[in-house]
Amino acid sequence: MDAFDKIEIIKGDITKLKVDAIVNAANSSLLGGGGVDGAIHRAGGSTIVEECRKIVDKQGSLKTGKAVITTAGNLQVKFVIHTVGPIWKGGHESEEIKLSDCYLNSLQLAMENGVRTIAFPGISTGIYGYPKDKAARISIDTVVDFLDSDSSIEKVYMVCFDDESLEITSKYFKDKKLALQR
Repeated sequence: MDAFDKIEIIKGDITKLKVDAIVNAANSSLLGGGGVDGAIHRAGGSTIVEECRKIVDKQGSLKTGKAVITTAGNLQVKFVIHTVGPIWKGGHESEEIKLSDCYLNSLQLAMENGVRTIAFPGISTGIYGYPKDKAARISIDTVVDFLDSDSSIEKVYMVCFDDESLEITSKYFKDKKLALQR
């Protein structure tokens, strides 16, 4: 099974999925916010907030591109992996590297915790303003490269919130797969 067979692009609510771990596009305080972050905190309940507070008390706010893991509270998953995506500033402040690091560090943390199935939102594509086409390329390229390495992860879901994101991400995925098969 190649990396492309392990990736599925879907439209939906990441908080409703039954996977081992979901990734939270968090802010650096880890205490919830808008978008995916707020939805995960609301659905997961106070357990996630309590664990996030302990992490921040121990190490300070989470830096962009880094990732931490908590249990999932009331969610139907084992873990929530929290990562802070970059705010889009025109691509001149290492945003691409930082966004790729979000995916890499989340996948590495997932493997270290025995995660076999994981779901990612479109990190930084909401209020942080990252262009969806650029984010799709970075997310797919990073995940494919990671899965091509010696990865125990069996399935990665790229969860799109809206039709536009689904179309952009699906097109890039198909184009990349075709290009690599030639």
